[in-house]
Amino acid sequence: MINDSIQTIPLSNLVLAFIPVVFVLVILYRWSLAYGNAVYAVIRMLVQLLLIGYLLSYIFEAKNQWVVVAVLLIMVFVSSWIALQTVSRDRRQQLYKYALYSVVFGGAPVLVLMTMAVIEVEPWYQPSQVIPLAGMVFANAMNSVALAVERMEAEFERNVAYAEARVIALRAAMIPVINSLFAVGLVSLPGMMTGQILSGVSPLIAARYQIMVMCMVFGSAGITAALFLIMAKRNYRNQSDLHKPV
Repeated sequence: MINDSIQTIPLSNLVLAFIPVVFVLVILYRWSLAYGNAVYAVIRMLVQLLLIGYLLSYIFEAKNQWVVVAVLLIMVFVSSWIALQTVSRDRRQQLYKYALYSVVFGGAPVLVLMTMAVIEVEPWYQPSQVIPLAGMVFANAMNSVALAVERMEAEFERNVAYAEARVIALRAAMIPVINSLFAVGLVSLPGMMTGQILSGVSPLIAARYQIMVMCMVFGSAGITAALFLIMAKRNYRNQSDLHKPV
């Protein structure tokens, strides 16, 4: 059940949150940077979040297992495609199946472990718990694949051998996650913990949930990136042959 104890932000107050956004856009414009892309990103963020707010309200009320499964499938397919946005369209089509398989087999088992064994969601498809956690898992899996593939492509452009490039790519993919482990609790209070504290949950309980989330994020990111690099080995070996002198 959604907790209504947290204070609702009036729309008039929410508009004030865009003041720093406008400042940044002005800076980008004055410095002749790609401010148009930033404007588009802000508008898209606003539309997407408003739409997803209405959609999740419907899903949470419906509590239908097939609706939840459909949402999870959409998350997997879309995140796998977005993870490859830094490569060309041809390369994206070649690597998509590897990204998809790695997100599924690297993220889904972690999600099942956390929902079924750690917090014991009942029923298993409880949308208000499963969907937010799935979003965290697949988003981090997506980011790890994106970083891994970007680094692998760069290393093979430099004719680096597969084994060495794989190590470099995995290290690059894990940097943001490892940094977040160092910073959590000292530099930042992550979203889930902050949200729970704002809604009145004890900080000690919120900390337990955040520990679970950090383990979930670290595990899904590392497993997904490693699976992608392993499964794409043949493809990258073929690519490396193109760079070898005849």
